[in-house]
Amino acid sequence: MTNTVTTDILGHQYIGGARSAQGTASFRSVAAASGETHPVAFHEASDAEVDAAAAAAAAAYPAYRQLLPEQRAAFLETIAEELDALGDDFIGEVMRETGLPAARLQGERTRTSNQMRLFARVLRRGDFLGARIDTALPERQPPRPDVRQCKIGIGPVAIFGASNFPLAFSVAGGDTAAALAAGCPVVVKAHAGHLITSERVADAVQRAVRRCAMPAGVFNMIYGGNVGARLVQAPQIKAVGFTGSLRGGRALCDLAAARAEPIPVFAEMSSVNPIILLPQALQGRGEAIANDLAASVTMGAGQLCTNPGLLLGVRSASLSHFIECLQKALAAQPAQTMLNAGMLSNYYGGVERLGTLGGVAALVAGGADQARARPHLFKAEQSLLFAAGAPLEEEVFGAATVVVELDSRDALLQYAREMGGQLTATLMAEPADLRAHRDLIECLEQKAGRLLVNGTPTGVEVCEAMVHGGPYPATSDARGTSVGTLAIDRFLRPVCYQNYPDELLPPALQGANPLGLLRLVNGEQRRGAV
Repeated sequence: MTNTVTTDILGHQYIGGARSAQGTASFRSVAAASGETHPVAFHEASDAEVDAAAAAAAAAYPAYRQLLPEQRAAFLETIAEELDALGDDFIGEVMRETGLPAARLQGERTRTSNQMRLFARVLRRGDFLGARIDTALPERQPPRPDVRQCKIGIGPVAIFGASNFPLAFSVAGGDTAAALAAGCPVVVKAHAGHLITSERVADAVQRAVRRCAMPAGVFNMIYGGNVGARLVQAPQIKAVGFTGSLRGGRALCDLAAARAEPIPVFAEMSSVNPIILLPQALQGRGEAIANDLAASVTMGAGQLCTNPGLLLGVRSASLSHFIECLQKALAAQPAQTMLNAGMLSNYYGGVERLGTLGGVAALVAGGADQARARPHLFKAEQSLLFAAGAPLEEEVFGAATVVVELDSRDALLQYAREMGGQLTATLMAEPADLRAHRDLIECLEQKAGRLLVNGTPTGVEVCEAMVHGGPYPATSDARGTSVGTLAIDRFLRPVCYQNYPDELLPPALQGANPLGLLRLVNGEQRRGAV
C-alpha cells in the first residue's frame, strides 16, 4: 500500500478552490469505539459560506459542462489515482472514526476509485449523451425541420455524505462521480460522523482539480449539522443527492419542492428488503439459507441499506426448522461497534420499539451490552404485516430482523401487493418454486428496484446493470439508481436544437460526428457522419 500525501487537517470549508472558516460554531471528530475526540475543531459553515459554495459551483458550471467527455473522463481518473494514493495512515483514521475494519475500508476505497473509472468509461463511450438526429425533410408537406437532441448536465448538485459508507457514498462517492461525469459541479455536505475522513478525501479531489486545471468551483465541501436546508434552498443548486433516513430524505424533498424553482431530490431512504422463503428451497437447504442470512443481517453491524430486515414464509415444518437454525446462528454472532453513539442509540431504540409491539416475540436479544450492538431476531404475528402504519416496515438500522410465519400462499401474495417500496426483494427458491409463484414475482417487480433469487441483498455490485433504488419509501424517485452507470441520468436533461448551424451544435450532434458516437439518425442507429 502506498503512502498518502501528508495534509494538515484544518476543519475549514472548501469553496471555489480556497478554504474558509467564518462560522463560530464548531465540533470535533469522535472515535467510534472509544468516544475520544480529535484535537482539531471543525467549523460549521456560516450562511454566507453556504451561499458562497453554491455560487462557486454555479460559476464553474458553464465552463465545466462544455468540456469534452474525454476531458471529464481524465479528471475522474485523476481523482481515482489520488484516492488510491491514500495510504495506511488514512485507513487508520477512517477506522478510528467509524469503527469499521481495515479490510472493509480498503475494499471500499477501491470501490470508490473504481466508480470514478467506471464513469470515465461511460464518458468515453458517449451513450449517456443520448444523441438523436432527425434531419430536415424540405420536400415533405409540411416540411420537417432539422431536429437534434442530446443531454447536458442539469447544473450544480448538492450531495449529502452518507454515514454508513464513509468513502463509497460520501465525499467522492457514487453521487459525486455521477454528477461530475454529467458535467455538474458539486457542493458536498460532509457527514458529521467522519469529518477527518471527509477532509482527507476532499484534499485528494482538490489535488485532482489542480492537476487537471478544472474550474476551481467544480468541487466544494461544507461542514455542519444545520447547513443542509440552506444548501438545498440555494437558487444555484439544481438537484440533490442524498442517502440516509426517511425523515431526513423527506425533509429535503419538502424543502426542494417548496422552492420558487422546485428541484429534484434523489433520496435513498428506507427499506426492510424482504426475504421470501419458498417451500422447496426451505425443505432442501433451510439450514444453509439460515446461515447465509445470519451473515447478511450482521454484515457491517447491520449498517447497510440493503440489510434483510423482514423474513417471510408460509407456515410449515421446514420454516420452523429454518427459524431454529437462524436463531442459533444469530445468537452465536458477536457484538459489534457501530459507526457512532447516535447510531447505536437509534439501533437499541428500534429494537425496543419492535419488542414492545403486541404480537412480537424476541428470539435473540442483545443482552446487557449497551456499548456495542448485538444482533436481534424477532418473530411477529401475521396480522402485524397488515396493521395500520406498517410497523414491521419501519427500518431498524442495524443487525436486527423479523421473521413472520404466514397462514397461506394467499396471505403472502396479499402482503406483496400491499407492502411499501423496497430497494430489494429476494426469493429463496428452487425452479419449481419460481414456476409456482410467477404472480408473486409480478408483484415484486412493482415493489422493488432489485429482485434477487438465492442470494443475499447486502452485496451491491457497481456495474452497468445495477439498480440501487426503488419505489417510495425506498427512494424519493423510483426512476433512477444511486449505484451503477445509470446513476448519471439523474443529473442530465435533454435539450433539442432545431435548424441550428452545424458549427453551433454540441459535438455530439455535429454532422461529422467528431466524438464517434453511435447515434439515432432518422430512427436508425448509425455511427457515421450525417
